[in-house]
Amino acid sequence: MPASGPVTRNTLRQQIADALRDEVLAGRLRPGQEFTVKQIAEQYGVSATPVREALVDLAAQSLLDSDQHRGFRVCEISVDDFRGMVEARSLIIDGIFRKLAASALGRARVEVLMSVRRRADEAARAARAGDLDILIGYDLRFWRELGTLIGNPFISEFLHQLRVRCWVFSVPYLRVDPKAGERLWSGYPEVVEAVTRGDSDEVLGVIGAYHASALAWAEHLECLGDPARPGSPADLERPSR
Repeated sequence: MPASGPVTRNTLRQQIADALRDEVLAGRLRPGQEFTVKQIAEQYGVSATPVREALVDLAAQSLLDSDQHRGFRVCEISVDDFRGMVEARSLIIDGIFRKLAASALGRARVEVLMSVRRRADEAARAARAGDLDILIGYDLRFWRELGTLIGNPFISEFLHQLRVRCWVFSVPYLRVDPKAGERLWSGYPEVVEAVTRGDSDEVLGVIGAYHASALAWAEHLECLGDPARPGSPADLERPSR
């Protein structure tokens, strides 16, 4: 288990859930890795009750699997799962922006673009540098803030959970891929510019290219013959069929 300091804030349930989610996203808790409530409670120096609640929350978000007799384990997400999540995300976003008129984008942009633009620049910089630790945080915040354009918190939360699961799948592969920096999308500023211009078609074009690149990567991984787990750097270098 990764070493972490004790959690001391009052919202232990949320703090523990956030800390463990960060461990999964960072790749320190690997797909299939098992642990118990007791182990996590000892790691963070807290009682079992908030730990159990936090783990149940993460299981409800499909980040952990629960086993009555063996505790919990990090979900193993297959290439097909990843492809399905990207396609679902694409269909939802496409439908949303096709319904948003340019005037609606214009009204919303004043409220969101100040912080979103900064997130976009930082995310793009991290992507070009191949810095996953920085990129993931900015990516999630960027899309979550941009999601306020949707005006539907249920859809926004669903898209956020899909994005988190996509990162959970991607991180172990990218950590061992010597070409990871070339595979990371950096078009965040282009999305912001399209939103700024109130051009929903351009927004869809930029985001569509992003989803297309993710699906192409999934096809590349599938051609390597790996159903769920990342291979070695040498495996990732094998050419696609």
